[in-house]
Amino acid sequence: MAPRCWRWWHWSAWPRIRPPSARSTLSFRRQFSTQEKTPKICVVGSGPAGFYTAQHLLKHHSQAHVDIYEKQLMPFGLVRFGVAPDHPEVKSYGAEDHQALEIPGEELPGVFSARAFVGWYNGLPENRELAPDLSCDTAVILGQGNVALDVARILLTPPEHLEKTDITEAALGVLRQNRVKTVWIVGRRGPLQVAFTIKELREMIQLPGTRPILDPADFLGLQDRIKEVPRPRKRLTELLLRTATEQPGMEEAARQTSASRAWGLRFFRSPQQVLPSPEGRRAAGIRLAVTRLEGVGEATQAVPTGDVEDLPCGLVLSSVGYKSRPIDPSVPFDPKLGVIPNTEGRVVDVPGLYCSGWVKRGPTGVIATTMTDSFLTGQSLLQDLKAGLLPSGPRPGYTAIQALLSLRGVRPVSFSDWEKLDAEEVARGRGTGKPREKLVDPQEMLQLLGH
Repeated sequence: MAPRCWRWWHWSAWPRIRPPSARSTLSFRRQFSTQEKTPKICVVGSGPAGFYTAQHLLKHHSQAHVDIYEKQLMPFGLVRFGVAPDHPEVKSYGAEDHQALEIPGEELPGVFSARAFVGWYNGLPENRELAPDLSCDTAVILGQGNVALDVARILLTPPEHLEKTDITEAALGVLRQNRVKTVWIVGRRGPLQVAFTIKELREMIQLPGTRPILDPADFLGLQDRIKEVPRPRKRLTELLLRTATEQPGMEEAARQTSASRAWGLRFFRSPQQVLPSPEGRRAAGIRLAVTRLEGVGEATQAVPTGDVEDLPCGLVLSSVGYKSRPIDPSVPFDPKLGVIPNTEGRVVDVPGLYCSGWVKRGPTGVIATTMTDSFLTGQSLLQDLKAGLLPSGPRPGYTAIQALLSLRGVRPVSFSDWEKLDAEEVARGRGTGKPREKLVDPQEMLQLLGH
């Protein structure tokens, strides 16, 4: 099959998506002359960073002409693929790849990246054949951020509660056979360093049919230490502290007693090895190094104490971080930091090339961060345009791209094509009471479009 690209020529569909968050891997190359009345701008990547940057450019330059290019057959990036289906109001995550654990046994069946697992239940074509085996009793998630809680919540939520979301039917079928009863969410540091938010934590604590497991010993002396921390961190830690140390009321105690599933936070543990089953064919546990904290504030580091413990499990999900990939040999890239070297969005030593999102600043932040960051990149481009700092001369814009695609035998998928796929998904979902049933097979999508 010939490679495909997706192109959006106008901005008319922006109101169709909710405000997104934390999309990465955006770069865009200047394709306009400072002397042209209609500057032509190419944006690579249709995730939130791309949309927010384009929005700023169009808002502040009335003649700007923006093309957005996307490698998938549908737009919106991880607004579509990176969100738990029971949280349609939350749009987060965003790099193209995940951080490897780099420990023995990581390649065993039963070990997945949280990013791939999220892509699987959200219908990302490249993850549609992930086929996780959920027949085990215990799952371990490595990492204590919002993605980790999302994955834990999906594993523990009764499938009937997901049936009216846009989770894929294939994923729902697997989750109906899910036998996971306990999920451990493991972090190498302590309660003061967790990366999830209070909203996500509160929802986990109140998740129907489950009970939380927190060790009061992990919270000794914490009451005095949280007095000086910022308010959001203080409120989050206070909720953890209450959950770990206070006796629940009668109603809550009864709910927890009747719960058939459980989730717990394990602190001061760092993965050392995925342990194989006796025949060596799949994961059967994970060896964790016991850690202690050294340093203060943001410089706090977890260091091994020399002790280890083995935690039996049949499923390991790694949620220890995300990273961007290099875009092209002609674009500078820092593989250690996973970013394009830049100054306020201006790519170092490449005039006319800009970047935004996580490929600009690294995998941090949520919606407000990405929006502000993208606006700043757009502003940098407009400032350079106004100051005459960009190379002059006519630029053909999409005309040149169109000719190149034709030469390579690439038939683009247009935004009007996407609208047909969108309508098909909505129609398929309507029959089962879902907002949509996502198409996950690229070949099927192309057939529906007559390509």
